Amino acid sequence: MVKFYFCEKLKGGNTMYWTLELASYLEDAPWPATKDELIDFSIRSGAPLEVVENLQELEDDGQPYESIEEIWPDYPTKEDFFFNEDEY
Repeated sequence: MVKFYFCEKLKGGNTMYWTLELASYLEDAPWPATKDELIDFSIRSGAPLEVVENLQELEDDGQPYESIEEIWPDYPTKEDFFFNEDEY
């Protein structure tokens, strides 16, 4: 089952959605990156259309985004999964 996470645009009113799978396409993005750079990266890397559409909905003030957390503030980190890598 795929969980959908909704994220309100920071200074707009449109709603975009992210899943862990969609967000994973931005893990190797060239951070920090502008909106246009992220869209270009997504297209070149073969990300699904939903990723490109979500990025197109972002506000573009010309400032680069430092990480996925600026796009999706609730992006889960490794700590969110409570997985102890040292045990394995």
